[in-house]
Amino acid sequence: MRYFKLTIAYDGTDFHGWQIQANKPTIQGEVVDVLRRLTQENVALHGTGRTDAGVHALGQVGSFRTQSHLAAQDFQRALNALLPPTIRIVGAEEVGPDFNARWSARGKTYRYRLYRGKVVPPMVWRYVLHYPFPLDEEAMRDAAARFVGMHDFASFAASTGSEEDDKERSTEREIYSSELLRTADNEELVFTVRGRSFLRYMVRKMMGTLLDVGRGKLSPADIDRLYELRDRSKSGPTVPPQGLVMVEVQHQEAWRVGQP
Repeated sequence: MRYFKLTIAYDGTDFHGWQIQANKPTIQGEVVDVLRRLTQENVALHGTGRTDAGVHALGQVGSFRTQSHLAAQDFQRALNALLPPTIRIVGAEEVGPDFNARWSARGKTYRYRLYRGKVVPPMVWRYVLHYPFPLDEEAMRDAAARFVGMHDFASFAASTGSEEDDKERSTEREIYSSELLRTADNEELVFTVRGRSFLRYMVRKMMGTLLDVGRGKLSPADIDRLYELRDRSKSGPTVPPQGLVMVEVQHQEAWRVGQP
């Protein structure tokens, strides 16, 4: 048995998220279909995270195992030849049996783009949230910095859909870095956050809360209060998915083939 790691980029606009769903186009479903054609095996593809409908990725990671004799570069070429152009395999490598795209992950970086200009260029409208109205960006930057560290993010997460599961799940997460910056052309405000793992809708709720801080509905100090409240109705709204992209996933690299 051989084991492979894929680094996957995609435009999520036309897909119902990462995870396979019956009778709906998904990223995982598209890649699995091609892998099964190439290997003639019932291949299972594990992803680092389940991006939601409309969310994009530059560095999603998937892993699978197979008895195929194809090399990693052959898989990459064949997948890119057969997948829709909105999904690209930007990297492929053979790994050891202990590598798993989800369980070997040690950090993820997400980015949310807020377009501040009056008119959104047609080339970027699929990838930004348009908000041309006044915002206190200094207060937003102060609030963004307060996400760093180990906190209870219950106020910033969507329900799992099950009250029982909501009670049993841990909502504590560690954020390594969190910042809000203007782009060089001064047209966009970009929120970049890196952490070990994230709850469902967590980054989109964090961005919505930053918007409420910018509008004056919340203060930067309210971020600390929201950790204590553990009430998602008190935080900002869940912003639309199109502005969000999974930028990068960091893994334990000791699982590479040939490393001790």
